[in-house]
Amino acid sequence: MRRPLTVVALVTAVTALVASAAIAVSTLGGQSSGPTMMRGDRQSWGSGMTGDQGQRSGSGMMGRSMMGSVGGMGMMAWLPGDGVVVSSIPAARTRAATAAKQARLHPGEVMWFDNGFYVELKDGAGKPATEVIVDPRTGAVSTEPGPAMMWNTRFGRHAGSQGANTFAGAVDATKARAIATAWLAANRAGTTIGSMDAYPGYFTIDLKRNGVVSGMMSVNSSSGAVWYHTWHGAFIAVEDS
Repeated sequence: MRRPLTVVALVTAVTALVASAAIAVSTLGGQSSGPTMMRGDRQSWGSGMTGDQGQRSGSGMMGRSMMGSVGGMGMMAWLPGDGVVVSSIPAARTRAATAAKQARLHPGEVMWFDNGFYVELKDGAGKPATEVIVDPRTGAVSTEPGPAMMWNTRFGRHAGSQGANTFAGAVDATKARAIATAWLAANRAGTTIGSMDAYPGYFTIDLKRNGVVSGMMSVNSSSGAVWYHTWHGAFIAVEDS
């Protein structure tokens, strides 16, 4: 009668050991030296809306803070907030610079909207690398939702899936501008194209209305899909460097 009990005890011990090892591996696998994923606390990101020719426009709105939840998607955090309010472009640039230092990137253009700060990050060669958002309430820095998170082949969620550092694809700058112009004519009449930057996997375009910045949109460099940025709010100021 003792031998069955001994076997049961041995099996139980082995099972517990395997479970502990699995937990340890899972914990180690979650560690990363790059941007980490975090969840927001409010569902304020709407699902994408597919239009003609496979063009896509984000239909959701971020809340008053850029660090609101992006629905089912986790936000890629570069720098946790320190609780200090960010109320100027220089302050936003400083936060972004601190966040980007580890990845050897630096801030370029900084745009101030009433929902927060948009910051372009460039690499050592001065080429656009990705886009981040600085939360005005807390100073937290995270990857911008939308194209920077989903399309960027270098720093996005699917980095490397389309080839690292790929700027040229099925859609070049001329074609991207034409796609954007056609989309605006059909969906945002009166809005014109301003400057355009090539990021790994997509182009981001500043938009103007009556000569004033009115928003942004992106065009995928592989598919030509369009993503209109709906989360910024009203434009306040811009500073480039």
